[in-house]
Amino acid sequence: MNQIIKNLVWLLVAVVGAFYFGMLALNTGEEVSATWLVIASVCIYMIGYRFYSKYIAEKVFELDDNRATPAVINNDGKDFVPTNKVVLFGHHFAAIAGAGPLVGPILAAQMGYLPSMIWLLVGVVLAGAVHDFTVLFISMRRNGRSLGEIIKDEMGKTTGSIAMIGIFFIMLIIVAILAMVVVNALADSPWGLFTIAMTIPIAIFMGIYMRYLRPGRVGEASVIGFILLLAALYYGQALTDPAHPWHDVFLLEKTTLSLIIIAYGFIASILPVWLLLAPRDYLSTFLKIGVIVAMAVGILIVNPPLQMPKVTAFIDGTGPVFAGSIFPFLFITIACGAISGFHALISSGTTPKMVEKETHTRPIGYGSMLMESLVGVMALIAACILEPGLYFTINSPLALLDPAAATALSADMGTIEQSVKTILQNGGFVLQPEMLTNGHFVTMIEETTKAVGEPTLVAKTGGAPTFAVGLTQILHEVAGGKESIAFWYHFAILFEALFILTAVDAGTRSGRFLIQDVLGNVYKPIANTQSALWGVVASAICVAGWGYLLYQGAIDPQGGIFTLWPLFGASNQMLAGIALLLGTVVLFKMGKAKHSWVTIIPAVWVLTTTLYAATQKLLPANGERVHDAVSHIATAQNQTALREKALGFIAKLQEMGADASTMLEGKTLEEWQKVVSKADILIHNHTLDAILCAFFIFVTLVVIGATIRICYLTAIGKGEKFPLKEEPYQESKNFSIQAH
Repeated sequence: MNQIIKNLVWLLVAVVGAFYFGMLALNTGEEVSATWLVIASVCIYMIGYRFYSKYIAEKVFELDDNRATPAVINNDGKDFVPTNKVVLFGHHFAAIAGAGPLVGPILAAQMGYLPSMIWLLVGVVLAGAVHDFTVLFISMRRNGRSLGEIIKDEMGKTTGSIAMIGIFFIMLIIVAILAMVVVNALADSPWGLFTIAMTIPIAIFMGIYMRYLRPGRVGEASVIGFILLLAALYYGQALTDPAHPWHDVFLLEKTTLSLIIIAYGFIASILPVWLLLAPRDYLSTFLKIGVIVAMAVGILIVNPPLQMPKVTAFIDGTGPVFAGSIFPFLFITIACGAISGFHALISSGTTPKMVEKETHTRPIGYGSMLMESLVGVMALIAACILEPGLYFTINSPLALLDPAAATALSADMGTIEQSVKTILQNGGFVLQPEMLTNGHFVTMIEETTKAVGEPTLVAKTGGAPTFAVGLTQILHEVAGGKESIAFWYHFAILFEALFILTAVDAGTRSGRFLIQDVLGNVYKPIANTQSALWGVVASAICVAGWGYLLYQGAIDPQGGIFTLWPLFGASNQMLAGIALLLGTVVLFKMGKAKHSWVTIIPAVWVLTTTLYAATQKLLPANGERVHDAVSHIATAQNQTALREKALGFIAKLQEMGADASTMLEGKTLEEWQKVVSKADILIHNHTLDAILCAFFIFVTLVVIGATIRICYLTAIGKGEKFPLKEEPYQESKNFSIQAH
């Protein structure tokens, strides 16, 4: 009887999920509630976890709780610690949930809610969660070794060495894009910057409190830290007044903020982990869990409609937020919300050293990725409940909204209104009569900007401001009313920036260790992670790498995100494909070839879309709009041609002895000089992106070749040169276990 009831419950879940998913997919234009998307998502996650992850755990991996895990075998109370699965779930989720699930779906919303919804749900169940679960399982069976080390062990030294170098450069891009999101969110925002700046002394106080004042009192320190955080957020509002003595101190432009974050990243990476990094983890975890829960409840209470249509005309690749058609660029733009290679670094990092029992890898590996996908769904909702004109005002590059504007604060609102109308018409949006009147969008933008307490929302690219505005529209109706809009907006910015900066800390520290590993092969003392000297040197190299990319993004006239995010998405997805290929190799060696479709299918899809997208980025210019916008090489070529043309006009104007008002081809001497300056930046950035993209393709092809070879040799019984490097079986009953 109990089994019949269980089956009926799961049948009900399947029916409800199918109904709401179908309503969203088959909608023909009537108003759609965001609640439908939440319910459909939760039902699909439940079915995926209950049935698909169970099949992988029992039939493919054959998880065995009698087998001792690395945490149990090497229990040292420091790195290897058997940890309660609920606690470890929280730790793992906090580590993997960065900017990706917030930014990607927001950018992809320009194509409508349906394409992103399908990939977020189907992608995570069949690809992303499988990827995380697989890498965690493999690392756990290999004493918690890192992804690069495992590839070297299982696929050969040459392949492993090339992969490790590729992983390092991918990490640089990941940290750079995380920092870019923070820069775009906090630029020209004294309230937001003050609040985030205050988290540094608060975190340091927490570290000292837990280490010296009240050792081990994590709960006390966390409560005090959270109260101080809210106090900083509340007081920060005072800085929005231009008369405040600290207003100008915290009103910084992107380039200055970038230099500050670069310096912060270096200092944070060499400080003791207990002094800054660990306390910030506590703060970010509270906010992360709290905001996700609050938004989910808020959506169910407020029941906001989705204002973005099911599909827009921008699926052809002409959208202003990012270039590229729905296939393949939607998939690399969504990135972490569906599948993320960055998670492979976490699943082969601290987490496998803390797993108490093998069966715990299922909720931790597969389950936490489903939770991250839910964050992506909420980010999609935050973007799609906004009035489309406001969405495109926030997310379109300033160079498109007002080409003549030097900064967003100096942009002409009339020009922006006309640009927004053009964008909406190109996207197939129906403009209501009131939208066609002059001043409609200006009023909407200015009222929203004033309500959230910001100087401007124009071209606040990067996803974070959009998420904050969307979240604010929900939460202010639940608590506080219109008077609380500014508070909720900056609370959301604080939430995003705080845990993204934590990822910058952790990413730099991980990059430091990776550099020491690589350079240690050249000069052995460098590999000593206890050495203060080599730690500082490696940190400086790492920060110089991602800091350079960050600064180039900050001065990019297209807003940085437009240029960097597609490269991040492509490299991140390639890393995910590489991890799935490793999983395929391990399954063949385990004698599980008949089950290897579990990793082969997502690997083929991810690598097909990513390599196709990466190849398009390396094609020469052909004059076709979308093609040239997508390709780094084409963009560099076209900007080079524009630069030469501008230099010619500058020379003519100088020969004429023209004054400041004299024009040639519609531009003055100063304006043509600005064209050259912008072209120089774009040529440099896109050339660098093209080189990195080509390198990542090479690394991926090397791993694909090694995978095919090893799997073939193993299948025909000639894989002796590539034995399975799994640790010997040891029974857990032979060890004392005390979960923390």
